Amino acid sequence: MSQHYGLLAEFSNHEDLLRAAETAYAAGFRKMDAFAPFPVEGLPEALGKKTRLPLLVLIGGIIGGVGAYYMEWYANAVSYVINIGGRPIHSWPAFIPITFELTVLAAGLTAFFFSLGLSGLPRPHHPLFNVPEFERASQDRFFLCIETRDPNFNRDQTRAFLQGLSPLSIAEVPE
Repeated sequence: MSQHYGLLAEFSNHEDLLRAAETAYAAGFRKMDAFAPFPVEGLPEALGKKTRLPLLVLIGGIIGGVGAYYMEWYANAVSYVINIGGRPIHSWPAFIPITFELTVLAAGLTAFFFSLGLSGLPRPHHPLFNVPEFERASQDRFFLCIETRDPNFNRDQTRAFLQGLSPLSIAEVPE
């Protein structure tokens, strides 16, 4: 097992980071991540990251809506039938507000919990926190980290590859 987490390249602007991420992906690196003080448009695509979160939120919303409608139908038409003034037992227009609200609630809760789970949070410690330069990732620097668990990772070749991207610095990230 390696004693290092990976190699960290530091860039001064988001254009250089985006170009470096695209070049690294084209070179075959897949186990890498980028860090910036603000969202960089196109960076997830450049890293080859895809998320299933929108599909999961849609499924959560559908389950919430169907569950809400079924709950109301069951309560009014099966479990506790009361004929009040000749009104229909299955009055679907009255079910719409609660169905909508529970659809939104289920979709929101799904988004919250799955975004935490898919991002690996909470994670109180990350190996990158051991690199002193990484403190500037939330201020004015942009970083690309290629991890040692990438199949194409070779310390010397990866360092030479990153050096070819003209970073400000390259640091080894201890585990």
